[in-house]
Amino acid sequence: MTEASVTSNAPEAHEAARAGVVAQALMIYRAIFASPVGVRLVALFAALTVAILATTYGQILLNRWNQPFYDAITRRDLNEFLYQLGVYFAIVAGLLVLDVAQLWLNETTKYRLRESLTRDLLKLWLAPRRAFWLATSGSPVSVNPDQRMTADTTSLCQLSFDLSTGLFRSTVLLLSFAGVLWTASEGFTFRAGGVEYALPGFMLWAAIAYAAVGSLVSYIVGRGLVQRNADRYAREADLRFALVRVNEHVDGIALASGEADERRQLEGHLSNVMLAMRRLVRGLTRLQWVTAGFGWITGVVPILVAAPLYFTSKTTFGGMMMAAAAFTQAEGSLRWFIDNFSALADWRATLLRVANFRDALLTAESEPEAGSRIEYVDGAAGAMAFEDLEVDAPGGRVALQPRRVTIKAGEHALICDERGEGKTPLFRAVSGLWPWGSGRIVRPDGEPVMYVPQGTPYLHLGTLREALAYPLLTDGFTDSAYAQALQSAGLERCVKDLDANLRWDRELSADEQMALVLARIALQAPRWVVLDDTFSSMRNTTLERAIELFTQRAAETTIIHIGRSTQMHLPLFKKVLHLTKRRSRGLPPHS
Repeated sequence: MTEASVTSNAPEAHEAARAGVVAQALMIYRAIFASPVGVRLVALFAALTVAILATTYGQILLNRWNQPFYDAITRRDLNEFLYQLGVYFAIVAGLLVLDVAQLWLNETTKYRLRESLTRDLLKLWLAPRRAFWLATSGSPVSVNPDQRMTADTTSLCQLSFDLSTGLFRSTVLLLSFAGVLWTASEGFTFRAGGVEYALPGFMLWAAIAYAAVGSLVSYIVGRGLVQRNADRYAREADLRFALVRVNEHVDGIALASGEADERRQLEGHLSNVMLAMRRLVRGLTRLQWVTAGFGWITGVVPILVAAPLYFTSKTTFGGMMMAAAAFTQAEGSLRWFIDNFSALADWRATLLRVANFRDALLTAESEPEAGSRIEYVDGAAGAMAFEDLEVDAPGGRVALQPRRVTIKAGEHALICDERGEGKTPLFRAVSGLWPWGSGRIVRPDGEPVMYVPQGTPYLHLGTLREALAYPLLTDGFTDSAYAQALQSAGLERCVKDLDANLRWDRELSADEQMALVLARIALQAPRWVVLDDTFSSMRNTTLERAIELFTQRAAETTIIHIGRSTQMHLPLFKKVLHLTKRRSRGLPPHS
């Protein structure tokens, strides 16, 4: 496997790299401060600003302390020496209090930032149908939304906070100590060729030049780290997704003796991660030559720059030490870019992932415009109608026969699709998830419709009571209603476990999960239920209970079953419709 293969697997990073970092950052910051947590964040940042300014003032006092302290040592003045020690400990005590306050403010602000951004993404992601459209769009931005809303948002918020507060602190320090450096070297002159030249504020210019050279070299050496960090995050997300998927299907893997094959696939994902990490480590190593080199040189540069003032008798030894300390502070502020280039590259990579994900959520249409579309209208209560309905399916366009049909309340309908090619697209079209096709669907205005997809049903994480009431609130039903619903579906054994918080998708067998859907219908009593070949997935005993449910307990619920017909449940239906293949037609471009 080559390095190019890792990069080619991350098209999103290349596409996103063309977007403006300022625009992306502003989008994220506006989302954070527009949230309900935004007011708290403003207060936290205000308090943090005050703490940083107070700390900076304390550091200025500490810098001024250098001159009388070292001059006292030069004069061998013991009393002044002891007095200056007392001043030192008073300043340090104040700075210690400010350091502790800043730690609390820093950590509190970080988790509030994460809370705000994650709530914003969750709100956008779980807008009606938006998560479905994003998942089926085929865009690389839709991959691993869980990773983007957990690890990526955490990393982005922490890096954004650390870098922004660090930059603000460095700016304040620079502005504060630039005056000290200018004053210390205001009258500096040097002689060359018998001519004396004045260079006022040369220590400030030296600090600027020194930091500028280091920043330029850091940028040249480390500019590839943004892409390498983006590759690493993408590969980490792929590995995490693969591990979660294996964990969710350990029973099927064990029954098929597929452990070796799964291990090979996981090791392939791990190899991609390791390759991305190796490329990142090489980049960080090259950058370390620059940052560490400048770090070691910085230990002596301030003295070298301040030495001419001392040796030309323009300042005392204490004045030289004060100027050197001020140079260190100012140069340290200016070399913020050098010290944080690796973190900036990491921040840029996480910003790409989170900002592009949020942008995709904002631009995702609940009903996309691509291709011809089915028209959805609200009609009179008590009836659902289909007019000239055709649906784009993977095997071609399918049409509903007869062309115009109205299903009235109480008229259970079976839509037969013996080929099995168009039932799921039709089911999604009826629910509004799949609008590609033509014709019109008239839905009963104000009447709830429950949609039951094919296969094992989705069971909400939490108690059995919550799984039954989903997506409604549990307090809308009595305990006896829950018990009767479970009994009608043959799940009497679960009545005692209504409030047990378990993984019900693992506690119940596949057929019991289908029975739980019947219990949910019995409890909620929707006026309409649309099923995607649900009866074909049931055992005979469960199917018998379903027929009994819809003919007795839930007699006011009208069902529309899309799938294959069997003699067992045909007597339940008063209308039988058919899906027929019309003509070959491709799916919408993004599906």
